[in-house]
This record gives sequence, C-alpha cells and structure tokens, in this order.
Amino acid sequence: MKLAGLAFAAPAAAAQILEQAAAEAMEFTRQAEATSLGSGTLDHLDLAVTEFNHAYSLRPPKLVFDAVMDYRRKVDGLLKAKRTHRQERELLAFAGWLSELLAWLAHDLGDARTGLAFATDAFVHGQQAGHGQLCAWAMDAAASINLYEQRPGRARDAALKGLAEAPAGHPLTVRLHAQAARAAAADGDAEGFAAAFHAAEDAHRLLPPRSPRRFGMDVLPLADYALTSYPATSCIWLGQADQARQHAERALATYEAAPEASRSPSREAIARIDLALAHAQLGDPDDAVALGHQALDSARVVDSVRHRAGDLTTFLTRRYPRQAAVEGLRERLAAVDAAARPALASVPSPGK
Repeated sequence: MKLAGLAFAAPAAAAQILEQAAAEAMEFTRQAEATSLGSGTLDHLDLAVTEFNHAYSLRPPKLVFDAVMDYRRKVDGLLKAKRTHRQERELLAFAGWLSELLAWLAHDLGDARTGLAFATDAFVHGQQAGHGQLCAWAMDAAASINLYEQRPGRARDAALKGLAEAPAGHPLTVRLHAQAARAAAADGDAEGFAAAFHAAEDAHRLLPPRSPRRFGMDVLPLADYALTSYPATSCIWLGQADQARQHAERALATYEAAPEASRSPSREAIARIDLALAHAQLGDPDDAVALGHQALDSARVVDSVRHRAGDLTTFLTRRYPRQAAVEGLRERLAAVDAAARPALASVPSPGK
C-alpha cells in the first residue's frame, strides 16, 4: 500500500519508501538463503547414498539396513531444520532414495510390509521433490515385493504407476514393462505377458547409445537382466518349461559375464532356481537338485532366493516324492530358513 502511493509522494518521501523497500528486499534474500545445514551436508549425503547402493549386493542386508535406516532418520531431522527451498528439494530426494533402498533391503530380509511402506515413502518424497525417476524406481521395488507376496494385480498397478513417472528412453522403462509382464504371468495371463514383454523389448531397442548412471553405477544391466531373468520366471509360472530353460540359461550367462562390480549373487541364485525348475518340469530332477544346491551356495541367500528355492523344493517333493536327493535339498533349505530368522525378527518397522 505504501508503494501504491509512491507516484503521489513528495521526492523525499518517495526516496525514503524506496530505501525501506530495498532494505526489505535484502531481508527477503537473507531469509531465502538462511539455513542450518552445513556447507558439506548435501555432498556428504550424496556420497553416503552412493556407498550404500554399492554395498547393497556385497554386504549382509541386515547390516546395510541398519546403516541406511540411521541415515534416513538423520535426513528426516534435517528436513525439520531451517533450510532453503533448493536444499529442501534435495533433502526430499535423498530421503526418497534412502527409503527406496530400505524397501529392497526389507524385501531381502523377508518383511514385505516394511518394504512396501518404504516404497510408498520413496514415491511420496519423490513426488514432493519433483523427481519422477525416483518415483519410478520406488514403484519398481513395489512391483517386485508385491509379486513375491503373490499379489500380481498390485504388482502390475505399481509397474504402470512407475511407467507414468519414468523418463522416456531410460532403461527403467524396460524393467517396468518387464515387471508388468511378470505380473501378468503370475496371474496366468499368457497374452498379457506376451504383450507387456514385447513392450519391454521395444523399449530396450529404443534406448540411447549412452546409458545413464545411478549413483555412479550403469543402470543398463538392470534392463538387460529384466529381459532375461523375468521371462524365465514368467515361463515357469506359465508352464512353458522349454522356453523357461532357454531364458534361464541366457540369464545365468548374462549374470556370470557381468563385471565383478556389477555382479549380483542373489540374481544369479534366482536364475539357477529358474533353470532348476525348468529341468524339474522337463523331467530331470537330478540337474534340478544340483542347481538348487548351487543357488543355496550363493554368498547372498536373501528372502527372494529362499522363497524361490521353496517353490523348487515344493515342486520336486510333489513330482518326485521318494527321491533322497530331493529330501536332502528340502532339509538344507529348512536349515537356511532357520538361520535367517534372527535377522528377520530384528527388522524395525517404519516410524520405530
């Protein structure tokens, strides 16, 4: 209102009004830049999230979960402190990335409820940060967790929700189409599987020459893995044993050929189980049992590996009930499950 009367004010009064406005503008600027964050806080968080992502496939999941959870709580505290709008967006994104990783770690530890809660938290923080790619990664995690919980409809919904947020031409679009294909197969929908898998293949062909990186890691292998391992699992569920065997062999070859830094012991183990199930369906229990033992020899026998190994032993026990080798594999899996229970019992739920 003062400035509205500026045109009618005397020169001296006008100068005083403008001087006061300039002082207020400086205060506005100071408030916009005011923050309680240290100068290196965001750089430190970027480094920490990068290290956590590198550790994901290499360290015990419970150990990584505890460390990531500690940082997630710290970021929550920083979001409640005084910070600039730009810093707030970056902190929201870091909170989302930490929750996305916690979703996978909780899934690895066998706690689907906690995993889905963190996947939702990652999606919401990604939305608040205006970070579509983060939202898409969160839904990739939600799709996998729902599949292992035998909720294919929710898995498909999560994959489609992620596709709506994923950047065009990103390898993540391949994974999400492949997730939708896997969900259709889990639901017994062979036509839906074929359509979604063709969409994944089309998206893969349209990827640009240079692959994007996520916290220093090339994400193209994640798309390549989805085009081999997901159809192997899907064909098992659809009863297409010969196609499953071919896909599983390609998946295993792809994993074994990956650079050491990109190797994923748990994915390799699941590929072996898919191949074992294909052999079992094709009438070769001996190779199936041998591959099952190889999968349990993995350095990272997480819940998804134990879950799929349970599918294998259940099928073998039903199809070949009198074979001692089958019973031996079933007993070994039971021992592995028993050893994993203490870690599962100590996974905190979100908010605790």
